[in-house]
Amino acid sequence: MHNKNGKGALWGNQYIFNMAHTLNDYLREVENLFKEERFVFEPHELYDPIDYTLRLGGKRIRPTLLLAANALFDGHLEEAKGAALGIETFHNFTLLHDDLMDRSPLRRGQPTVYTKWGDNTAVLSGDTMFALAWRYFLRQPSPRLREILNCFNETAIEVCEGQQRDMNFEKRTIEDVSLDEYMDMIRQKTAVLLAGALKIGALYANAPDAEIEKLYRFGLHLGLAFQLQDDLLDGYGDTAVFGKKTGQDIRDLKKNYLVLRALQICDKQQGETLAKLYDDPDIDEEERVKQVMALYDAIGLKPSVEEAIGEEFRAAGECLGRIDADEALKAPLRELTATLVGRKK
Repeated sequence: MHNKNGKGALWGNQYIFNMAHTLNDYLREVENLFKEERFVFEPHELYDPIDYTLRLGGKRIRPTLLLAANALFDGHLEEAKGAALGIETFHNFTLLHDDLMDRSPLRRGQPTVYTKWGDNTAVLSGDTMFALAWRYFLRQPSPRLREILNCFNETAIEVCEGQQRDMNFEKRTIEDVSLDEYMDMIRQKTAVLLAGALKIGALYANAPDAEIEKLYRFGLHLGLAFQLQDDLLDGYGDTAVFGKKTGQDIRDLKKNYLVLRALQICDKQQGETLAKLYDDPDIDEEERVKQVMALYDAIGLKPSVEEAIGEEFRAAGECLGRIDADEALKAPLRELTATLVGRKK
């Protein structure tokens, strides 16, 4: 893998020539980045939750996408490391606030920050993580830094807009929220961050704008598939593997893909039953989960959702195929897509 100056690409502080890296290479590099970053500063009440959050790990999809996109267009890894740290720190900031807003007790199988340190600390530590993300982006100079920061900023705004739209849905009945509205909401809340990570990685490599746009479209479809899969796992996942209690969206009366697609599939009587289960606040939560899931099974919802997920993954693969880049360097992105297709958590 050569750079345009013929010197090769930096990898783990060494030059490596003519090598297409695997997905595991990028994942290891991302993990090493975060092993080197510790937040043991004062006041510890502010930084301990940040350190805790970033130690919890997770799939590290966004920084991995960023590094893989950078390599796809012959970039220098060293120049993209700060951005990789920044995009993951920003992502975890959103999780801190999401957990607080959703009152989710578990994240990656462990207590969420607000349950350990309280609501106020979750807000303040999250705010600090947003600022830290900006600091990471400013670590390395780039001729396209203005475009990079603009992409990050617009992505962050869209994520917040998507979160607000999701919260707005909570005030509406399931019959009042369309599937198209939901898909546009998750495009903002989830997909644009994956797409933005890819775009930023490519910008650091000074990729052509036309190829960046194709890569961005790949990220959008990948992100939509990822979120639909998350919705499916919320209903049908194994808590021990998924890291969160299944059926939580039903307990929270969230309008996710499952319930909105179910309304399209079920008959009038089933639709009325589903609406009552969602609209009656006096129904016991666990009984609601039990009855809603029974209705999903009765109408054969799961295969329908899996088909929608498959369509988004196929669209992502088609976008990746149209990118004018070395096929060997696309391999990690294809490998990541294949890994996500069969994920259980």
